[in-house]
Amino acid sequence: MDLRNIAIIAHVDHGKTTLVDELLKQSGIYREGQAVTERAMDSNDLERERGITILAKATSVEWHGTRINIVDTPGHADFGGEVERILSMVDGVCLLVDAAEGPMPQTKFVTSKALALGLKPIVVLNKVDKPAAEPDRALNEVFDLFANLGASDEQLDFPVLYASGINGWADNELDGPRKDMSALFELVIKHVEAPKQIAQAAEPFRMLATTLGADPFIGRILTGRVEAGTLKVGATLKALSRTGERVEQFRVTKILAFRGLGQQPIDEAVAGDIVTIAGMTKATVADTLCDPSVEAAIPAQPIDPPTISVTFGINDSPLAGRDGNKVQSRVIRERLMKEAETNVAIKVEDTPGGDAFVVSGRGELQMGVLIENMRREGFELSISRPRVIFREEKGERLEPIEEAIIDVDDEFSGAVIEKLTGARKGELVEMKPAGVGKTRIVAHVPSRGLIGYQGEFMTDTRGTGVLNRIFHDWAPYKGPIQGRRQGVLISMENGVSVAYALWNLEDRGRMFIGAQEQIYEGMIIGEHSRDNDLEVNPLKGKKLTNVRASGTDEAVRLTPPVIMSLEQSIAYIDDDELVEVTPKSIRLRKRYLDPHERKRMAKVEG
Repeated sequence: MDLRNIAIIAHVDHGKTTLVDELLKQSGIYREGQAVTERAMDSNDLERERGITILAKATSVEWHGTRINIVDTPGHADFGGEVERILSMVDGVCLLVDAAEGPMPQTKFVTSKALALGLKPIVVLNKVDKPAAEPDRALNEVFDLFANLGASDEQLDFPVLYASGINGWADNELDGPRKDMSALFELVIKHVEAPKQIAQAAEPFRMLATTLGADPFIGRILTGRVEAGTLKVGATLKALSRTGERVEQFRVTKILAFRGLGQQPIDEAVAGDIVTIAGMTKATVADTLCDPSVEAAIPAQPIDPPTISVTFGINDSPLAGRDGNKVQSRVIRERLMKEAETNVAIKVEDTPGGDAFVVSGRGELQMGVLIENMRREGFELSISRPRVIFREEKGERLEPIEEAIIDVDDEFSGAVIEKLTGARKGELVEMKPAGVGKTRIVAHVPSRGLIGYQGEFMTDTRGTGVLNRIFHDWAPYKGPIQGRRQGVLISMENGVSVAYALWNLEDRGRMFIGAQEQIYEGMIIGEHSRDNDLEVNPLKGKKLTNVRASGTDEAVRLTPPVIMSLEQSIAYIDDDELVEVTPKSIRLRKRYLDPHERKRMAKVEG
């Protein structure tokens, strides 16, 4: 059977997973009457809840005698480590662009990786039936993006389709019949090159492992594309590291191939197909699985370095161990090392004390997803404020700069520009109209300046603004950046909060807790209205006497507390504060630093 391998890449929420749903339906993989899940490729619970793709996944469909392996990739740059390895498995990419929004930051990120590998793109302008759609403008912006990224003449001569993924059609012309996805299937078969199977079939077996997984029945499994040769169940293979060192030799116990949404055992894997192999015990991502006669490893695509770090520690608060069952530093370390093995964009380092671990990654969202997964598995953790990672080059200190693309109502653009270019040390790059009553702002801002800015941004734009960001470049250190301006309200007692005490404290600032909640000394219970921290007593009840007086028996009416999500909490805290994360609760607390730690933190932040 003819083969085609293609990846679908796009910005967050431009319709990748919905488009794959329609391709699966129209290729006939579902039997008549079968219950069909919406966004079938988003199999992870967090993916379904957040509406984003976190893990790259493959599927396979048949169209008129040709098997098409489709890889659904994450759209957010924080999960770019998933994309960089996956693109080495395919021979072409389908770039999906929202016809109203045009190319966005993550579009630029993934497209640059694909063009650098020499992959031939197909551009699909999605959501062309939206009232605000401007397909001609979006197409011009895509061409300009390709030119700016150094695309070759062959890559710039890309075919274009107009589509509506949610309505299940794609056409060569904007005013086409709008019936089905047949135009996209036919264009993939025509435009994407088939793997060179015949020439490679006689060579020794070679495969680059791109994703690592575990199956409860067959154990450790590795997925990748067969670069050369054929493989049968029972054959002996060896694993080579990126440097060519031998990792292990093993016998293949099972070969799985993607068929629809699932995987089926096959007897033989051929060059060009994307398969999963079982039988190894040590081999991991970026290793070469090959015939024992092969000496050289397949070059692995380099991964961009991490830009922020977060310290994961044990939960040592007075309420530790009440919700979770995984609280020891040894168990936390094992889980983080397991994550670093499967996620090539994450690095884990031990601290001198051994009870905390520095986890480096791409962004706050990636860290938030890891922490959320761990708390759902029963872990209790204490999390520090994210810190950017600096570099030294030729004696000069460099820091990561991010490109922020912001769409806001015209009336809020002044406040946003003032915040970004003032205290946060950003530089305005571009400002232009973006539809009726909207302005698009492009700015280059230090990563330090964007930590904790999302909540402030939503307040400034009354919840109507959209902020997208992506790593841009390294630049000389821009000096100190002011952090949070408000102080916090800190509990001075252990016990259960009292409504009357919280009611009296409302004049001091916003509350993060309600009545009848367990609190302890050092726990942050609210935000102070001034810039200093204030210790308060949220346990102080009303003093009762045996004297009647008018007005003393009024009901206490509390303002609802501010409930922050995990990402909001991590972005909110200061350097001397921690987020206490348990399976049931998220709390903020003070961390009183010893002089050595305080000196180190001051040095890191400059």
